[in-house]
Amino acid sequence: MNGKKRILRTLRGKTVDKVPWVPFAGVHAGKLCGYSATEVLQDADKLFESLIKVHQTYLPDGMPVLFDLQLEAEILGCELMWGDDSPPSVLTHPLENDFRIPDKLPAENDGRIPLVLDVMRRMKSAVGKNTALYGLICGPLTLATHLRGSELFMDTYSDEEKVKELIHYCSKVAERMADMYIRAGMDVIAVVDPVISQISPEMFYQFLYHPLKAFFSSLKEQKVISSLFVCGDASRNLEPMCNTFPDILSIDENIDMRSAKILTDAHGIVIAGNIPLTTVMLLGTQQDNVRYITDFLTEMKSTNLIISPGCDMPYDTPPENVVGIMDAIRNPESAKKMLENYEAPASGTDISLPDYTNLDKPLIEVFTVDSAACAACAYLKDAAMRLLPVFGNAIEIREYKITEIENVARVKKMGVRNLPSIYLNGTLYSSSLIPRHDAFIAEIRRLLDTQGKK
Repeated sequence: MNGKKRILRTLRGKTVDKVPWVPFAGVHAGKLCGYSATEVLQDADKLFESLIKVHQTYLPDGMPVLFDLQLEAEILGCELMWGDDSPPSVLTHPLENDFRIPDKLPAENDGRIPLVLDVMRRMKSAVGKNTALYGLICGPLTLATHLRGSELFMDTYSDEEKVKELIHYCSKVAERMADMYIRAGMDVIAVVDPVISQISPEMFYQFLYHPLKAFFSSLKEQKVISSLFVCGDASRNLEPMCNTFPDILSIDENIDMRSAKILTDAHGIVIAGNIPLTTVMLLGTQQDNVRYITDFLTEMKSTNLIISPGCDMPYDTPPENVVGIMDAIRNPESAKKMLENYEAPASGTDISLPDYTNLDKPLIEVFTVDSAACAACAYLKDAAMRLLPVFGNAIEIREYKITEIENVARVKKMGVRNLPSIYLNGTLYSSSLIPRHDAFIAEIRRLLDTQGKK
């Protein structure tokens, strides 16, 4: 049974010989061939070479061609900041100071779309017969946030109709991208919308439910597989997302996979995920990764399930860790033997926390996966950074990315349960929910007043 058949049988609720495996190797693909993230996202030949290397090394049942949620934003006027080890991040928001709904829709000759379509067609010819190829699209809420910036979250209270217009426009952009990707041979169209984890269920139903449900219904009519991909703690939005009826719902480590699968099974939706990106894949050993998959397969029912990383793999993920995951999926009995003498390594990193009761000024700590690579993390961090023009040096802001082992230890010692999160003076203020700017300002003023009286 080849990989594409495994995925198709899984989508039909049928048994398979092995649980399907879809490594989300975005910029990490370039790492395998010695190319930077910028090179692999801007050069068709280097991208194609890197994807073939992913296919040869990790033996996927399905794989994305490109994982870059800024592709559409760049075409629509956002300036990007490029890096060597992560996808680009959005630097400017063209609608930030002029909230007029655009009318431009992407075309095949815009921006980097020619590069992407070229590589899609090449991958379809090279591996598409036996491997399901994913075309990833920036989701409407994330794209709307790229265009408008963090101000969008204030707009949801002050200008509801304008927000609906913008999201409707961004849905039309998604439809145009999907049409191009389908014609280029993509088997799965995945809407990747990490900012969904930052809104309430009420906001989901208010702004996203109808556009997403219509989008997935259209794909079903075209007999194209659909996926909704969300990062962060979107637990509160699991049922609303299921009610839009994608074929696949992809989640990350912030959501309990076992509980989520009960819900997706009830809706007849395949669930995909949710190997931890940093604590296991990036910073763990090969045995740690094999252990994770072995335990995962023991605890999870294999029907309606695809195993994949929780999101785009970190660039520096050790290839041997990914190979270990693949081997554990393909040969579970051999993996169990490999672990007979396994002992989890003790953490040797000791972290000292600030003396939160005696701070000179309010301390805002933002815990993220990596704000340079994670849109949900970027906009939660931006919610904190927007306080600087108001308070200046009267406050202190720190970001802790769990791509660094010291920060993993800090997260454990602080008891941080979900990423991204904001802590004020050591106390949780916001977990996977972008706070209202006016309420955030009021809370900082309260802290300043309290600390000033000490």
